[in-house]
Amino acid sequence: MSVEVVTFGCRLNAAESEVIRREAERAGFNDTVVVNTCAVTAEAVRQARQAIRALRRERPSAKIVVTGCAAQTEPQTFVAMAEADRVLGNAEKLSAASWAQAHAAFDLEDAPKAIVNDIMAVKETAAHLVDAFSGRTRAFVQVQNGCDHRCTFCIIPYGRGNSRSVPMGAVVDDVRRLVANGYREIVLTGVDVTSYGADLPGAPKLGTLVKQILKHVPELERMRLSSIDSVEADRDLLDALAQDGRVMPHLHLSLQAGDDLILKRMKRRHLRNDAIAFCDTVRRLRPDMVFGADLIAGFPTETEAMFRNSLDLVDACGLTHLHVFPFSPRPGTPAARMPQLPRDIVKERARRLRERGALALRQHLDGEVGATRRVLTESHEIGRTEQFTPVRLSTTVEPGKILDLTMAAHDGRQLLAA
Repeated sequence: MSVEVVTFGCRLNAAESEVIRREAERAGFNDTVVVNTCAVTAEAVRQARQAIRALRRERPSAKIVVTGCAAQTEPQTFVAMAEADRVLGNAEKLSAASWAQAHAAFDLEDAPKAIVNDIMAVKETAAHLVDAFSGRTRAFVQVQNGCDHRCTFCIIPYGRGNSRSVPMGAVVDDVRRLVANGYREIVLTGVDVTSYGADLPGAPKLGTLVKQILKHVPELERMRLSSIDSVEADRDLLDALAQDGRVMPHLHLSLQAGDDLILKRMKRRHLRNDAIAFCDTVRRLRPDMVFGADLIAGFPTETEAMFRNSLDLVDACGLTHLHVFPFSPRPGTPAARMPQLPRDIVKERARRLRERGALALRQHLDGEVGATRRVLTESHEIGRTEQFTPVRLSTTVEPGKILDLTMAAHDGRQLLAA
């Protein structure tokens, strides 16, 4: 392939990488690697820079274009890298005109290295009409971009801009086309998907969108949601989870902490008991529901007692799949100016939180042994249950199949099919 995209970060980045590949190829790029970066932590930016250097060593003659959230929030970091040939912002990476401009710039001696404009000036998000996702058996559909909230630790609004939604009709058409192309599972993605619709006529909620997709694309077999903010979950969304088995019983929650004072200092909009009550409510509606969550360890001013509240939230909410982030101060955010914890304490708390998560996962896996699950095969050897639990297959199977499989055992990380 003339254009390779190396993707860091979230499912939205994964969805956008397909648009990037298409637009770069249409603009005439070849022998090109595009690095689609993430800015959620300082470590994510470091990994992107490391990957760019490694790519230059491995492919000295290739063009290297850097884009994504880190390119948007700190473009000069990548402009200063000799290994990077061009830098495109987050809006520009999806624009045919920007890719054409970037390609033409290689023939201009004094052309600027970066094309990065004000992301806050972007007011709309359109469907990108991706027909296929290279190497993937589930398709990602972007329904929303940006975020109107300003959590004190988060740089992402400055990389993505304010919240804006794809019109419902365009989303339904996108899902219908992908299902017709053979995708059996669709993942609705965005930066803050539960804020969906506030900027559209009539301000429809995410639950309305989900119900419209289920109604108008009856041939869709499985639907998932990317990370949601539980405080924004609407009644229609809960109804869809309770009543339509095509909505998979797995939700990944943006919880971040389990202590009320830390949540307030993060400028989150929920408290500990709100998270617990939401999980209890959803589990009553859908008893087979499994929850994942994002949690930050070592937030500024966090005491040991406050951290234990986050540790105990794993059991209180019945969390299974954890994404644990050691706190990483991002320049320009309020949390970076708060009293910081020593790095050894931050790392030690992240380790303890991951250990609690590993224990919760093992307990979930124990309960799955002997059960029969419908598994979507992701590769010849690996699939996922309805609850998004990974399964190692006992025989080689073609990717993209849905199989009824009995779980024979587990290895602490994944189920083993009989």
